Amino acid sequence: MKKPAFRKKSGAGPEEPFEPAAVEPTGAGETTRPAVGPPGRSAGKTTQSLLAAAVVLAAVLGIAEARPPASPAKADAAGAPSTAQVERTAAVCPQPLQGLTGSTTLTAYTPPGTGTGSATGGAGWLTDQSAPAVPPTAAPSAPASAAPSGSPSGSPGATPSGSATPAPDKNAAPADAKLTLTKPGTPATGPATNGDAAPGTGAVATGALAPGFTVTQTTVVTEQRGLGLSGLTCTPENTSFWFAGASTAGDRVDYLSLVNPESSAAVVDIQLYGDKGLIDNDAANGITVAPGSSQSVLLSTLSKGAVTDLAVHVVVRSGRVGAALHAADGAKGADWIPASADPAPTQVLPGLPADTSAARLVVWAPTDDDADLKIQLSGKNGWFTPAGNESIHVKAGMVAAVDLGKVTRDEVAGLRLSPSDDKHAVPVVAGLRIDRTGGNGKSDAAWLTGSNPIGARATVADNRAGASTLFLTSTGDAATVKVTASAGSGGGTPATKEVQLPAGGTVALPAPEPAGLNGVFALTVETESGGPVVGARMLSIPNKDVPMFTVQALRDDHSTVQVPQAAQDPGVVLR
Repeated sequence: MKKPAFRKKSGAGPEEPFEPAAVEPTGAGETTRPAVGPPGRSAGKTTQSLLAAAVVLAAVLGIAEARPPASPAKADAAGAPSTAQVERTAAVCPQPLQGLTGSTTLTAYTPPGTGTGSATGGAGWLTDQSAPAVPPTAAPSAPASAAPSGSPSGSPGATPSGSATPAPDKNAAPADAKLTLTKPGTPATGPATNGDAAPGTGAVATGALAPGFTVTQTTVVTEQRGLGLSGLTCTPENTSFWFAGASTAGDRVDYLSLVNPESSAAVVDIQLYGDKGLIDNDAANGITVAPGSSQSVLLSTLSKGAVTDLAVHVVVRSGRVGAALHAADGAKGADWIPASADPAPTQVLPGLPADTSAARLVVWAPTDDDADLKIQLSGKNGWFTPAGNESIHVKAGMVAAVDLGKVTRDEVAGLRLSPSDDKHAVPVVAGLRIDRTGGNGKSDAAWLTGSNPIGARATVADNRAGASTLFLTSTGDAATVKVTASAGSGGGTPATKEVQLPAGGTVALPAPEPAGLNGVFALTVETESGGPVVGARMLSIPNKDVPMFTVQALRDDHSTVQVPQAAQDPGVVLR
């Protein structure tokens, strides 16, 4: 059995027994009652038990009345759920896959709070995921050699001999954090670990820094193999991930990065699908990812030969991981293939630049039914069908692909797949490779994927002066959005701009920049009316005559949650 190529990264007392009294026969069909002891004793016990139960019940009811549950912060008379800000947010960044000469930047950001939530204080931090995660004051469960080098054995400051070690503060950054975020509204940025063995990164924010906490990872590679700009918004750990657009043909070198930030091992299955369906390979099942570690899997070791278009489903049998898929096409470009929205009959892929020189659409139908889909583009005035590429047919359980060429025709766009027949809606997963080519023939590539609406608010953290463009598409009615550029990581004054989107239309917006910008800045998009709206950010950093770029979809930051109403009901103790 062929094994996949991996790259691992170091890092009430007991009750008395009751025995029923015997029942002795006295004759045919008759029995006598067993002896149960003196009648007075039994009656006394029963009376005492009833009195004790009454006393306890009265005490419980009294406490329930004297200490009613706290009132929710927000609620109406009908008892609707209240809204509260999240108080902890976590994300996982994959291994940079930057080679020996590439460089990677990590940028963290939390938008200023706009609600009245109770979250206060807190911190945000990033740590390498290269060894088993051990709480700062806990003894490691694994051998000492598995603990991170230099891990603190207690809280800061000396602990008096013989005294109890204080419990770790879960809202404080650990001593080995590689990057910390101290306040909302200003991004923090720093380099990732160097080299081709750089591990993945775990990111956590608590308290006032949790709502909207976002981390962006950006990598520049200038050597021929893997040449290009790769970027992604780090995602929460999960148990299922969908990707479309991978390949093991030609010069493609695609790696799946798995990062386990938890304190227990995770078991992962990797399912590959091509134009003939599932590619069965035992080596892709039961992959163990150690706690607090990173691991990458080369897809060509699992695909049983060259496959031009692949879909990948990552299924976590035990635990939770972060998963990301990186594609490198020799000197033609490289980037991350983002995880897609869950399979759905309609998929919208925002972010096609006007100068797209080539586009390849890859669609997978992960069901037992074929899918017939319309292909539409969102231009400046609404949806239209591109000539010559009106539809695509996808067989059940298989992958289909089509070259769209210069489909944008010098206009920015978003792409939508929807059922050709509304009565026959089949869920699909979709990915789109886009290429941009410079005047010298050199190119770079990026991958788009099916995306959900940005909702109330979405943020992307790493933006550079003159290098960021927003693509915003209103998939339904006309919409109004507000775009805010944060202060720079080294200084600057935030800037805000309001944008009107026509129904079904796409607008390209050079990112507003903070006045007096110093360093990198974040962009936050908020839906003010209309919608729904999908969006993406393109970061373009030309390097050595190569039009390097990367595109990240904007995702709802889910900074608030619905908290159910709790009503006082002392009668619950009687049920």
